[in-house]
Amino acid sequence: MSTQSVELDGMGSLRRTFKCGDIMQASVGDEVVLAGWVNNRRDHGGVIFVDLRDKSGTVQVVFRPESAPEAHERAHRLRNEWVLMVRGEIESRSDDTVNPNMPTGTIEVNVRELRILNAATVPPFAIDEETEVDEQTRLKNRLHDLRRPPLQRALQFRHDLSQAVRASLNAQDFIEIETPMLSRATPEGARDFLVPSRLQPGDFYALPQSPQIMKQLFMIAGCDRYYQIARCFRDEDQRADRQLEFTQVDLELSFVGVEEILTVLEKVTVEGSRSCGVELEAPFKRITYADALDRYGSDKPDTRILLELVDLTDVFMTSEFKAFRGVAEDGGIVKALPIPNAKELSRGEIDRLEKQMRKELGAKGLGWIRVEEDGEWKSPITKFLGDPEKDAIRERCKTEPGMVIFFQADKRDRANTILSRLREDLGVKLGRVDGRDWDALLVVDFPLLEPNEAGQLTYVHQPFVAPVEEDLHLLDTDPEKVRGTHYDVVLNGTELGSGSLRNHRADIQRKILGLMGYGEEEMRQSFGFMLDALEIGAPPHGGFAFGFDRWVMKLAGLDNLRDVIPFPKTQRGQDLLLEAPSTVEADQLDELSLRVRLQKKSDD
Repeated sequence: MSTQSVELDGMGSLRRTFKCGDIMQASVGDEVVLAGWVNNRRDHGGVIFVDLRDKSGTVQVVFRPESAPEAHERAHRLRNEWVLMVRGEIESRSDDTVNPNMPTGTIEVNVRELRILNAATVPPFAIDEETEVDEQTRLKNRLHDLRRPPLQRALQFRHDLSQAVRASLNAQDFIEIETPMLSRATPEGARDFLVPSRLQPGDFYALPQSPQIMKQLFMIAGCDRYYQIARCFRDEDQRADRQLEFTQVDLELSFVGVEEILTVLEKVTVEGSRSCGVELEAPFKRITYADALDRYGSDKPDTRILLELVDLTDVFMTSEFKAFRGVAEDGGIVKALPIPNAKELSRGEIDRLEKQMRKELGAKGLGWIRVEEDGEWKSPITKFLGDPEKDAIRERCKTEPGMVIFFQADKRDRANTILSRLREDLGVKLGRVDGRDWDALLVVDFPLLEPNEAGQLTYVHQPFVAPVEEDLHLLDTDPEKVRGTHYDVVLNGTELGSGSLRNHRADIQRKILGLMGYGEEEMRQSFGFMLDALEIGAPPHGGFAFGFDRWVMKLAGLDNLRDVIPFPKTQRGQDLLLEAPSTVEADQLDELSLRVRLQKKSDD
């Protein structure tokens, strides 16, 4: 049916008196006016039932020919997603028609007057909780998707969390300040989104990857405590927990050390999470970066999982097992993941895990040992192990009957990544998780610098992190051993955000940039305004940035950012609803002094 052929009504003098989900606040016999969408319509032998839905919930409204013949006649035309306003009286449902699965299931509204405010085309999928629809279809029809309960809840979570964060920071004497969307490109790790300037032909603004530099300038300007719920932009490859545009809860403080900032972070995290029904235990546990990698293979471990890694690198430095010894001698690591009582891990399951680790994480293989009930070891690698290695494995892995031990010998990052993934996947699958629903963790003492693939030192997080004060002397002698004042907040194995103290002295900032290979001219070109700002009297300062969308995702129990962002991009960076990005007219390009030249795709 064409929506254009339907006779529509205005609201006239009718005004909504209750929302559909709030109608239980009224009493049986009260007259109410409701408005919303037709969730579904049922014709039961003359009496027509409609589930009317709005943001607050759903209520059943009834059209009876004997009580409202005109409204009943018009109700025959109603279809899903039509927009209605009804006036009627609240009635109790009979015992045999009560719907216990519906908050309003004990009552219904006997309609006296119906107004059709708008018709609608047939929806592409059912607007309900359990709808299973291809994500591409959902994103293309995002307005229908946004009407569904899961996304309605996500939007409410976003609101509740943002309000709680603002209230917490306001109470801690922060002020909210906005920063520019049009700024300059700076080397922060990801590609910038560039905006051409019409007034300055050939020059470009950059959309901010974060407000990092601006919030530091606020501290130098004497603002003392700043925060902002900020939009950020990074042109990087998409994945389930990454979007081209995203939201940060950004904050910065002056005249503080690490402990003062961590106190603020705990308070904000607890109060923000509480607004979404999640209670976190404070103070949060703490772990150093080095300890996290050593025990869990990850700098964002879920410590609810009761499995830990065991380092055996020193054992194999002198081993006759050449495959492991060669890795250890070349600077790699040999680590094990012991899993007690793992009888359900069949040989077929172990083979499947090896194929998965090869395919997804580039593993060269997956060594393993099964400890039989009689204490004997069953494994393809035992024939390569001498008594010293076996004794060390028994002692460090605390071997026992029924245990399966996985091994990785590889470069440090890859070996840790593989075993960390196995630890989390198998820890959940085999029930090696403690009873806590929520695990909040602070990770501290990250390294300041690390070598890139070319061997050149680069920053671990961003170029403005201040070194730990007692490590300053190592900048001249052993910069890779310098710890940064960096800290992360981790919730159930997901990093919610990162922060640090900043370099408030220009000489230290210059030294760090120099260690990263910046010459004086390049420093001036990329960071000249920041270095000048540090020279005018910068206070000690530091801050943090929460990934707001990721925080919402975690609290909502979801695993994809696209399920908590109203209008997300696909993995190819497209908005299927708005059909963006799109081409622009030639005269717009001319006005901006631009010309499009498409690159040819390589045969690869």
